[in-house]
Order: sequence, then structure tokens, then C-alpha cells
Amino acid sequence: MQRRDPKYSAIIPPNGGYEKLKSYQVAKLLYDVTVRFVDRYIPNGSRTRDQMEQAARSGERNIAEGSKISATTKKLELNLTGVARASLDELRLDYESYLEHRKLPLWEPMDPRRKELSNARCKDPDELARWIQMVWLREKDERLQAVEGPLTARTPRTVKDRAYAELSANVGQTLCKIALHLLDKQVDSQARAFEKEGGFSERLYKVRSEIKAKKNRD
Repeated sequence: MQRRDPKYSAIIPPNGGYEKLKSYQVAKLLYDVTVRFVDRYIPNGSRTRDQMEQAARSGERNIAEGSKISATTKKLELNLTGVARASLDELRLDYESYLEHRKLPLWEPMDPRRKELSNARCKDPDELARWIQMVWLREKDERLQAVEGPLTARTPRTVKDRAYAELSANVGQTLCKIALHLLDKQVDSQARAFEKEGGFSERLYKVRSEIKAKKNRD
């Protein structure tokens, strides 16, 4: 493979590789999870269904697009990362509204299930579904007793469905919070890089000035 001239690396630094970004990985998982969530819990034709899907998709795609164009325009990279953050914050509010309107509890900030979910490092919706099932089985006795007294052999479908809806919405909201935290750190890093290195035009001017100065010395 032909070696790249160092002066061009100074103008166009390495870019892309968004698949390795933690923020992208969480946003992609969140998009896949949200598609499943609205398919199961939000009626067809609902405006909320479209809004949640679009917000999740916007979060994932704008992180990727920002990474791909980072070499030529740091300013637009920052803008796209900001758009991704705004989209996922909107999605967070949708998950919270879902819980509020159905009188389902939103996990408190220090709820141990939040940390447990983060530590689980689920890589795809199937792993996440198994994690939700594990939590439901662990909490099943307590939930049933709270609704109808002593545990019976039969699991009331309404109780189980309500529990799964609550767990799924809280998982979506928690993933939003994780993604938002990662994006805040990413924006800060991008802003510092822009301040230190400048944009494409500034890098190009610097390289051209160095080449011109070298020719004059020669």
C-alpha cells in the first residue's frame, strides 16, 4: 500500500471509524431497541411512534456522519454531534412521557438497575431482551404479591405485560442517559481539538505557508 505523504496527513487527519465510538455503539443499540419498543407498545399510526423512531435514527446517523466528515470540517462535526445529542434528549423525554402517561414508575437516578444495565454491556437487542427477562423473573414474586396478595401458580398476563412495558421504557430512558453523557464528553473533546488544531482552511494555510517558506530558504 502506498504510504501517505505526511503533509497531507497534516491537512486531512484520520477520520471515520465511528463504529468504534462508544457513543455510536450505544446510539445504534438504542435505535434498534426503540424500533422494537414502538412496534410492541405504541399503536400503528401514532405520531409518537414516528417521532421516537426518527429521533433514535437521527441520533445514530448524525454521530456517524459527524465522524466521517471530521477531517474536512470540525465545525460541522460539532454541529452534527449537537444534533445527535438533541435528538436523543428528545427520545429520552418520549420514554419518560410514556411512563408518566401510563402511571408507570421512572427509575430514580440511583436505582441499582441503572448501574446493573450499564455494567451488562449488552451488544444487541436480543441480549437486552434477555436482561429485561432476567429482571422480570427476579422481581416477579414481589410484583405479583403487590397486586394480588400471595403468589399463585398462574401469572396474570396484565401484570407481566405492565412490568415488561415499565422495564422496557426505563431501559430505553437509561440508554438515552448513557448516550447523552458520552456525547457531552465527545462534544467537549471535539471543541478542544478544534480550538487546538483549527479547521480545514487553517490547516491548509499552515501547510502551504510552511511549503512556501521552505522554497524561499532553498
